[in-house]
Amino acid sequence: MSLNAVPSSDRIHIGIFGRRNAGKSSLINAITGQNLAIVSDVKGTTTDPVLKSMELLPLGPVVIIDTPGLDDLGKLGSLRIQKARQILNKTDMALLVLDGTASVQEEDLEVFRLIKAKEIPCILVINKCDLMPSSGILLPDEMKAEQIVYVSAVEGKNIRELKELMGKQAEYKKEGVPLVSDLIDPTDVVLLVIPIDKAAPKGRLILPQQQTIRDILEKGGIPVLTRDSELETTLKKLDSAGTKPALVITDSQIFAQVSALVPTEIPLTSFSILFARYKGSLVDAVSGAKALDFLQDGDCVLISEGCTHHRQCGDIGTQKLPDMLKKHTGKNLTFAFTSGTEFPMDLSPYRVIIHCGGCMLNDREMKFRQSCARDQQIPMTNYGIAIAHMKGILDRSIACLFA
Repeated sequence: MSLNAVPSSDRIHIGIFGRRNAGKSSLINAITGQNLAIVSDVKGTTTDPVLKSMELLPLGPVVIIDTPGLDDLGKLGSLRIQKARQILNKTDMALLVLDGTASVQEEDLEVFRLIKAKEIPCILVINKCDLMPSSGILLPDEMKAEQIVYVSAVEGKNIRELKELMGKQAEYKKEGVPLVSDLIDPTDVVLLVIPIDKAAPKGRLILPQQQTIRDILEKGGIPVLTRDSELETTLKKLDSAGTKPALVITDSQIFAQVSALVPTEIPLTSFSILFARYKGSLVDAVSGAKALDFLQDGDCVLISEGCTHHRQCGDIGTQKLPDMLKKHTGKNLTFAFTSGTEFPMDLSPYRVIIHCGGCMLNDREMKFRQSCARDQQIPMTNYGIAIAHMKGILDRSIACLFA
């Protein structure tokens, strides 16, 4: 990711849904003014969800998601439809495209009801209005209360009006909980402890570190970065200069070492814990960590990550966390792993879920995963919270977040 780019996870995600040949891809090209999506008269041209990050006025940074037709056929078609519906879990705004030359079908109603059930802001886009019969399109009563706009994607008719309506709909997406800026005051020194090991990407900082630094700077704070190997020296130099950090933020993997060095009067937390609050429910994640103490022989732990990075020797998800859990519980546990967009709908095989910070997922998808776990009564926690709990420093690491 460019250092100048808004992370995809923080952009408004706009999902385009509809039946085959309703004109979804043509609409995307008309909205963006670019040939982003392949357009064809052949039904089913879009076979998988396609995500494109871009700037779109008047909304700003967005992710446009083109989805397969909701009436795709055959076994492969049903899998494509399932993928399209999964996109709803990360959709901040839905455009349901209806063919103005055809009647509303059951597939249209089904996805409309899903959109409403998930409380996603929705615009009904009646496409091909230039070809629509004079009698218009007959909408079911349940659709009539929605925002509706008639467009012709091919002719560009009413596209500006659609974009203005999208801008108004996007106003609902509030800033939400800050990442770290509400925990500090301008000119506060914030010490970030960042290990540089073989798993660290060459030449750059990982996304949670980048976003945290940016949020500190926007508040007017003073970020000071050090490796764990220089932490003790850095603390001494700051102390000799009469500067005490207002907050220390560390990588979760070195929580215990950092906690031992940072004086107890200085607030301490981790990047992962900050993201647990930023993306979802911190209370749920803290509560979920308690389940780690009650794991039994044969229990299966799901370890889930939102990204698909190349795993190396000593990977935190597949090696370090399982080792910590076995040591903490003294039990013979089994583990399952998921990454990227894959997250099981049936969570019954798992006794507890440990999820990454979710920096690559938007908050809607992260909260959806938490709600799935909550509905199925499976405790779910977070990498940093789980590690802090197992190291006996959880109370200290979340104290500043509940002050």
